[in-house]
Amino acid sequence: MTAVLLTTGLVVLGLALILLGQHQPDRLLRLAFTLLRWQARLRRGVLVAAGHRWVHAWCPARDPAAPMLVMLHGFTGSKENWYPLARALGRRFHLCIPDLPGWGESERKPDAAYGYVEQAERVAAYLRAVSPDRPVVLLGHSMGGGIAALVAARFPAQVAQVALISAAGVRFDDNAFGLAVLAGHNPFAVCDAASLRRYLATVFYDPAAKPWIPWPVATALIARRRADAAFEQVVLDRIGRGPDSLRPGEEAARITQPALLVWGRQDAVIDPSALSLYAARIPHARTLLLEGCGHMVPMERPQALAEAVLDWIGQNRDGGLHAAQA
Repeated sequence: MTAVLLTTGLVVLGLALILLGQHQPDRLLRLAFTLLRWQARLRRGVLVAAGHRWVHAWCPARDPAAPMLVMLHGFTGSKENWYPLARALGRRFHLCIPDLPGWGESERKPDAAYGYVEQAERVAAYLRAVSPDRPVVLLGHSMGGGIAALVAARFPAQVAQVALISAAGVRFDDNAFGLAVLAGHNPFAVCDAASLRRYLATVFYDPAAKPWIPWPVATALIARRRADAAFEQVVLDRIGRGPDSLRPGEEAARITQPALLVWGRQDAVIDPSALSLYAARIPHARTLLLEGCGHMVPMERPQALAEAVLDWIGQNRDGGLHAAQA
């Protein structure tokens, strides 16, 4: 009887998901993201900072004295990109993982700009809200890495350490992605199943790490990306070829905090030559180049990245890394 009930329940759930995917795809996508957050043992939170409503995932550390890590996602990304790293880190740190304003569940305003400079100001306000009494360890990936570089350079009192992971904001060696951006295109654009596959093939190198996106979740994701196409193009024009597109790299020379630079050697988005460009501007930074890894380092190599972050934070804290006792 139990087996029959379980089978019946799965059939009903499957039919419900099909109907939800057909008629309310965004709700289905939010449900999928909620399940991922639960798996990472993170909580959902909402706050207002810099005139925007932010939605973030967060988790307290076991040790109240542990540092707070704030993680900034990249272009077309969301807080969910960091969940594999959050799982690898466990509860060694206080974690705050926001959807940047304009992206994911956070607020987007039609008259606002969402380039590096504007987002850096907003992130500084967010940091004051989530950690008013002490500076944070700031991690940024891709576009989020460019934002993190600006925040560390402009607001040093709020950032104790900064990690730039496959960070945008420097003029790296030409590749297909960069040339397309300079030509005014969005090589990340997703409008159908074929372009979704192309997008995933661009950002991931390791086939084993590439996420499996079942139907109808893929349909829901495609629908969201279609709806965001105009916004994506405006942001990419701003950060990819606008007057502030190289500002993160230019201002990185002002970063004095302990820094970590991490890239995947097979990154087809932000060419690994960017690592040496940032290293030249932040000569005290620790560097790590991961073999067999593409652009999505936090998802492709979460364990290796977690180990690098743990060691780096431990080396830069007086008395060792108290938070490392999981």
